[in-house]
Amino acid sequence: MRKTLEDIKNELLKPGRDIRQQIKVFEFSKDVKSIEDLRLGMELPGIVTNITNFGAFVDIGVKQDGLVHISNLANKFISNPNDVVTLHQHVKVKVVEVDATRKRIQLSMKEFEN
Repeated sequence: MRKTLEDIKNELLKPGRDIRQQIKVFEFSKDVKSIEDLRLGMELPGIVTNITNFGAFVDIGVKQDGLVHISNLANKFISNPNDVVTLHQHVKVKVVEVDATRKRIQLSMKEFEN
């Protein structure tokens, strides 16, 4: 067993031989910690957490996920959100509406090519 691990380690140390994919570092905006910090027009990084027939929910680093309605997913007509986004995809979104009382966040991806 030890010999096998040594062989693997030696192969991975050779230049150009590491077949693992590069990991993308992701960070939420440091300026946004709660829904009260959100302002209309803010552009934020996010992660797609759920895809429904009417759009996609995106985690932007606050307790409540924001909704990107199907009409705000792309600059063209789409009938299926899965054609534009995938689960756990890193995206950039724009804050369109914030209702802190009802804890609802409306987002748009139209301005960005994600």
